[in-house]
Amino acid sequence: MPELDIALELAKLHSVRGVAFVRQLKMLIRLNIFKPLENEKDIFAAEASHRDDWPSLLDGARKAVAHGNKVYILPNPKGIKTADYIFENKGVCKLFDLKTITGKTSLGNRLVESVDQTNRVLVNVCTTYNPRLMASQIKNYFDANPFAVEVLVYKGKKAISVTRRFTENPLYMVLFRQKYMQ
Repeated sequence: MPELDIALELAKLHSVRGVAFVRQLKMLIRLNIFKPLENEKDIFAAEASHRDDWPSLLDGARKAVAHGNKVYILPNPKGIKTADYIFENKGVCKLFDLKTITGKTSLGNRLVESVDQTNRVLVNVCTTYNPRLMASQIKNYFDANPFAVEVLVYKGKKAISVTRRFTENPLYMVLFRQKYMQ
């Protein structure tokens, strides 16, 4: 069997939808390129995934594992916009782009960077961030990106899943702030 071109297989994620998209994710995590990380439970990485943002990728992956996921850290081939992770939880696979937030107002710009990479974003909050501003910036992201499905916010040990439907709730701003501040 010929060896698969991982860059080509990752690029296919931009052109397939629905069942074909899920099949592609499942095919990717079964490739021999993913090896378990030493001393890390349920985190797998491709050889080319160790890059400048490795500490942030590993931190986000550890938090995802703490929330019940197996995490596959994707390589980042040149010339292709790729997400950072595939999360697998009870047979369900999801593709996420990581945005680590260390500034006080950077979330909006960081979310825009994800638009061509995937429809799910993992926001790892590593600073004090105004919850009203965060809720507003997430809503703006959904308003500007018709393909966006989920923004998953990790703050400490907490996980907040924000979907388009949630942002359409008239009480969204209040409900998000309550979840964020708990």
